[in-house]
Amino acid sequence: MQYRYEPQGVCSYGMIIEIEGDTIKKVTIEGGCAGNTVGVSRLVEGMKIEEAIKRLKGIPCGNKGTSCPDQLAKALEEIQK
Repeated sequence: MQYRYEPQGVCSYGMIIEIEGDTIKKVTIEGGCAGNTVGVSRLVEGMKIEEAIKRLKGIPCGNKGTSCPDQLAKALEEIQK
């Protein structure tokens, strides 16, 4: 199943997340720092949703109070609901 999420408070403006069961199949992050967003996307591919949330939730970017990884965790939490 494919989901689209609009992150808040970060440089990226869109996340497309493909889920199969409880596993992340693919993540595409639109905008943001390409090296970081592509890296995070590739790292979570094949990972269980719960594990990705545990690893990414609460990571800050500067003084923004959130980050692209944190926003991905929030998107995954919404998908779980």
